[in-house]
Amino acid sequence: MVTQKTPSGVRPFVHTRGPASRESLAWKRLGWPLVRILVGTALFLAAWELLVRALGIPPFMLPGPLQVLGAFETRGWFLLEHAAITAQETVLGFILGVIAGSMIAILMWLFPIARRGLLPVVLMTQALPVFAIAPILVLWLGFGLASKIVMAVLVIFFAVTSTFYDGLRRADPGYSDLARLYRVGRVKELIYFRIPAGLPALASGIRIAAVFAPIGAIVGEWVGAKGGLAFIMLQSNARMQTDMMFAALILLALMVLTLRFTVEYLTRLMVPWQVEE
Repeated sequence: MVTQKTPSGVRPFVHTRGPASRESLAWKRLGWPLVRILVGTALFLAAWELLVRALGIPPFMLPGPLQVLGAFETRGWFLLEHAAITAQETVLGFILGVIAGSMIAILMWLFPIARRGLLPVVLMTQALPVFAIAPILVLWLGFGLASKIVMAVLVIFFAVTSTFYDGLRRADPGYSDLARLYRVGRVKELIYFRIPAGLPALASGIRIAAVFAPIGAIVGEWVGAKGGLAFIMLQSNARMQTDMMFAALILLALMVLTLRFTVEYLTRLMVPWQVEE
């Protein structure tokens, strides 16, 4: 607080952040990035259309943005229905993958014996190619949502497990000393010290998982599915409907960006004390 002398005496003079300052900060955080994305997208689409027209590329090889927009106009609801299927598989797989990865990381820290047994299994699931696992999951779980959700879980849970376990294990050694000083058990040390210290690492793993979650769902649909964006891509490829393929790819890209930005916002709320540049 800064004081300012006046003829009538002394009155406090406080600098506060007004609504204009808050609006300016919100514009810097959300407005400018959105403008840059829109401008960049417009320039990319313009360059794409000019390239197709200048080189005379046949539509079955590379359709222009206007042709892809025509696919949205004629079969928009069909595309959105299948995009909803992929989104459901992705979100459920992402949530379950984060939960499974977090639980495995906690078990590995709590019980060293469990770590020796779980770590090779976790590494083995990541060493196998996803295209080798997907047909087996479709055979076991069928062509419905279950196989795609499990595929998404297998793709992302390693990122969550490895980052969170590393955060738990590499916490400040002073926490362990403090726990021993107050004669706190291992479980209470985990709850009161280790998990809060490992949340920034968990947030990083969740952000990575948000990018890879759609890959698991798409791979599962590619092997065998009754619907979804990959199902549309396969059907359109067989019928040489390249504009539908590109429309499905655009919806998939929008889905990935939406999930990534949503997770970015939620993880900032999860670790508000973490300073970000």
